[in-house]
Amino acid sequence: MSLFESFGQFGWLFLLAVLVIIVLIKTAVVVPNQSAYVVERLGKFHKVLYAGFHLLLPFVDVVAYKRSLKEQVLDVPKQTCITRDNVSVDIDGVLYLQVITPEKSAYGISDYEWGAIQLAQTSLRSVIGKLELDKTFEERTRINQEVVEALDAATAPWGVKVLRYEIRDITPPATVMEAMEKQMRAEREKRATIAESEGEMQSQINRAEGARAAAIAQSEGQKQAIINQAEGEAAQIRTVATATAEGLRIVGDQLGNDGVAAAQLRLAEAYINEFGKLAKTGNSMIIPADVADAAGMVATMTKIIKPGQGLSAETKKTNA
Repeated sequence: MSLFESFGQFGWLFLLAVLVIIVLIKTAVVVPNQSAYVVERLGKFHKVLYAGFHLLLPFVDVVAYKRSLKEQVLDVPKQTCITRDNVSVDIDGVLYLQVITPEKSAYGISDYEWGAIQLAQTSLRSVIGKLELDKTFEERTRINQEVVEALDAATAPWGVKVLRYEIRDITPPATVMEAMEKQMRAEREKRATIAESEGEMQSQINRAEGARAAAIAQSEGQKQAIINQAEGEAAQIRTVATATAEGLRIVGDQLGNDGVAAAQLRLAEAYINEFGKLAKTGNSMIIPADVADAAGMVATMTKIIKPGQGLSAETKKTNA
């Protein structure tokens, strides 16, 4: 056998080996986890391959599309939206979606990611147009929810599920920002003024209530002091009267149970003591002519003690 014939035989074997390798490469397919391959047979959709090892018909079956089943994060570029009160704001956001049906995402739309971003922008403009500027800051949750609902309904034929949409930033024009800052500053100053006036009012109320309570307490104290003084004077008068009565009783017992005689003795003593005091308090004084007639004075006072006895005939006639 010549060298040429030997080389030709080995060449056919080499070509056969290369062909077998190509066939194996075209036939054997390993699909990674959380991935899906869309297979076409002779240019027509055949089936979807999920994670694992698969064999295809060489030169007949072709992997046309590869899809990731993981949740995807898409950046929605900043766009200008006009609010209900005709204020333009720049808004950008983030879109979260996931491929549910790989064949629909392959044949339902040419580029589902680009389509989802465009839908998110148009839906956001529609939602913002229904709200006033102040509401766009307060109702982000509502805006996100409405955008997700609109996108979910539109992307269902694409085999894509929109999970979330989040507004990342809302930027009003500079003039609007300045006006909002002035409004916020005025609102803060208003709240501070109100709080200060309420504090002053409460302070005045507290001082008035304190003065009222002090006045009431003082008047109660004065009232109680007067009551205590009156009770003390009454007790003193009762004590003096009791002691006087007891003294008169003892003197009367000594005089043979004659209470009038005891009273006469007491009146005489008082009469003499009072005139003695008058003599001490001044150098000049006016006294009756019969000042030495203490017995007459005592007799007169006795008539008051014992009415009806020792009255003159003229007095009795007058009383009759």
